[in-house]
Amino acid sequence: MVLRSMIPGGLALLHLLLGVLPSASASASASELPPAAAAVRVGVVLDLTSEVGRKSLTCISMALDDFYSAHANSRRRVDLLVRDSRGDVVAAARAAEDLIRNNRVQAIIGPLTSAEAEFIAYLGKHTLTPVLSLAPISAALTPSVAPFFLHTAPIYSSQAELTAAILDKFRWRKAILVYEDSPYGAGILPELVYALQGYNTFITDCVALPIDATENYLDTVVYSLKENSTRVFIVHMLPHLGARFFRQASVADMMSDGYVWIATAGFGSAVDSFGPDRIDDMQGVVTFRPYVQSTDRIMNFTVRFKEKFQMENPGIRGVPSPSLLLLWAYDTAWSLAAAVNRNRVSRSTPGRTLLGAVLDTTFDGLAGRFRLRNGLLQVSTYEVVNIIGKGARTVGFWTPESGIFKNLKANNEKGLKQILWPGDLATAPRGWDVSSTGSPLRVIVPSRHGFDQLVKVSYNPTNISVIVTGYCIDVFDALMKNLPYLVAYQYVPFNDTSTYDSILNLVYEKEADAVVGDTTISTDRMNKVAFTMPYTDIGLSMIVVLKKYSSRSMWIFLQPLTHTLWITSLAFFFLTGFVVWVIEHRINPEFRGTPWQQFGIIFYFAFSTLVFSHKEKLESNLSRLVVIVWVFVVLILTSSYTASLTSMLTFQQFQPTVTSVQDLLRNGHFVGYQRGSTVKYWLEEMGFHKKNLLGYGTVEEYAEALQMGSENGGVSAIFDENPYLKIFLSKYCEGYTMVGPTYRLGGFGFAFPIGSPMVHDVSQAFMTPAVQEEMARIERKWFGNPGACGSSSDGINSSRLGFSNFSGLFLISGLTSGLALLISLSILVYQKRDELSAEASRTRSMSLQRLHMWLERLRTWYQAQGVTHHQ
Repeated sequence: MVLRSMIPGGLALLHLLLGVLPSASASASASELPPAAAAVRVGVVLDLTSEVGRKSLTCISMALDDFYSAHANSRRRVDLLVRDSRGDVVAAARAAEDLIRNNRVQAIIGPLTSAEAEFIAYLGKHTLTPVLSLAPISAALTPSVAPFFLHTAPIYSSQAELTAAILDKFRWRKAILVYEDSPYGAGILPELVYALQGYNTFITDCVALPIDATENYLDTVVYSLKENSTRVFIVHMLPHLGARFFRQASVADMMSDGYVWIATAGFGSAVDSFGPDRIDDMQGVVTFRPYVQSTDRIMNFTVRFKEKFQMENPGIRGVPSPSLLLLWAYDTAWSLAAAVNRNRVSRSTPGRTLLGAVLDTTFDGLAGRFRLRNGLLQVSTYEVVNIIGKGARTVGFWTPESGIFKNLKANNEKGLKQILWPGDLATAPRGWDVSSTGSPLRVIVPSRHGFDQLVKVSYNPTNISVIVTGYCIDVFDALMKNLPYLVAYQYVPFNDTSTYDSILNLVYEKEADAVVGDTTISTDRMNKVAFTMPYTDIGLSMIVVLKKYSSRSMWIFLQPLTHTLWITSLAFFFLTGFVVWVIEHRINPEFRGTPWQQFGIIFYFAFSTLVFSHKEKLESNLSRLVVIVWVFVVLILTSSYTASLTSMLTFQQFQPTVTSVQDLLRNGHFVGYQRGSTVKYWLEEMGFHKKNLLGYGTVEEYAEALQMGSENGGVSAIFDENPYLKIFLSKYCEGYTMVGPTYRLGGFGFAFPIGSPMVHDVSQAFMTPAVQEEMARIERKWFGNPGACGSSSDGINSSRLGFSNFSGLFLISGLTSGLALLISLSILVYQKRDELSAEASRTRSMSLQRLHMWLERLRTWYQAQGVTHHQ
């Protein structure tokens, strides 16, 4: 292996290895190559002014030395020509062009930055020269765009899914992305946003950091992030900028309790190469990297690398272990040497042939199985690590197929091992802060008059303090007490209550943190703020006046029973009379006579049971049973009828003046609503004209307008949401009622800024049993006991009796009558068995013969039992 260098002013030992003069390099080449070995020129473009660039060159050199030591008889050898890009894109492009056009290299290794790599990738495409790069590139640099560009380090295309999975594991729904302003940094944005949407998680802010950002610039960015309430940060940048960023975050006290830092694989792959001073600034950071199994080969390489790099750079003390990037650099050089050796590549071999040879090369390298697919190094498993103490500790693994799991054993236990978060917390942080400034939440409450049971603002003259009370306030206080964390807040009255939209605008414009009050949830308002789930009855109803009811109908005696019950009762009267007549008329002379007489007996006997005045003596036990059951039914039916009729004539003396919305629309009546509410909009949607809508502000105004009526400048009905109507009825219980259907509206909800995590937590607190019980107590406190003011909306109909009230009694009576009739007919047929037998023999009727056989069997059974048949 031969190294050729065009590095001006390099280190002494590096110059000795690479050769200072071209003539010396040429002589070294001639002396090192076996007589029969052919040299294949390969260019190397690295930033040798950086430590990572020099380390990468050391690894490439060691890989070639190790390969040719293992393949001593190789007849093809790689001859390296090294160029220093000095971290400049233009210099890197010129160096690559010089290597290709003047030095006729057949492949290029490097560079390490995405900007330099993209330039050289397009140059390789036009010159048909394979480029093997370790740079973190964006996913846009696909094989179709740059077919001769081979990425021999993972591009981390799947790390967006891993990042989303970690956020979902701890139920963090909002995060801030901090990335370096480069193709590599910006390349993760589309993939990350798409992956997070699958977990219902969102990026609330994105901050791009220039690669050469100054300390002052980083300070400004860090302190602006600190003012945000979100405490989950995704850091996507290369190690050098990432280490500087975490240093400034540590100075700003953002590596403390409550913060979450998740660094992507570009940063995590270099964690093992950081010194102790940098590790101290990253305590609690969670990051990940492609999984590389620790082997004896890696341990041996680590020892040799430290010795060689120390020898090449005597001014450096304490060389850290090589990062994953250096392991991939080693495997990259090995893969190129293996492809050249196996395919007998020479200086005349076309670039496309060499490209195919590298793509077909697979082996077990330092970093695992080396295999390129579509020009990209494949990574199947990621290792999740937690930076704690003096280094990184493995807390789990991730694969696209299995997700997150604790170890690589066969059971694949889901989840992560214990993580120590910033501030040495063992419990996962909440991921957000209630207030970005640390001050109590500013909760706006409307200062209004008219419905003090909901919200009332008063002032204490002694200490000029604000006293806020009401149903809405008590519910909010109960919810705050039941949250899993403490929330400091203060109520701030807002006097301009002409429209509640102006109050909600304060939250939308971030001048307030929440709104608590009788705020109705609507579609338009949800575009500005986020509401919790409703905490009141959802609905719009109307209240009308009750008027005295006095029926002058001559048919009022029919109203206690419904039409169905009347018809059913009459039918059972005739049924009972008929059954009794069938049973009695053969054995009881009182039930005989002409057909008209027998019909009259049936009718009279059935209805005489109403007053228990039937004088006919019953001979059969079956008919007596039928009558006993029916008399019991009649007793209950008449008692209920008497009670219902009495109620109608005495107690139920009111009915609503209006029973439906259609009546109001048809008659053009005036209706009322609460000023400043959304009810007016709904009334217009129902079809009411604006001129027929009158606004009021207090329950007293409601009562006065209803008493006046539409004819006298008032209204015929008041429309409002159910909580307001409950307040009205709690004060004016007599003379008013709620009628008509209930139209579903949004109900009352507490308003927070859109995206606030408190919306989810507060809504979840509603479902706890403790809060449900407390809310029931609060409702009784402010609105009284439910049902204390009974509704009379049903009027007379509430006292009417229907068939369903007596269906059980009719069923018993019907079954008794049917069974008695069946037994009576069976006995009759048995007594006439001889006549039926004679008739069957005479007519030879098959039906009569079968009946005769059945009767004979029945007689035999009776005789065996010793039963005397009689009625």
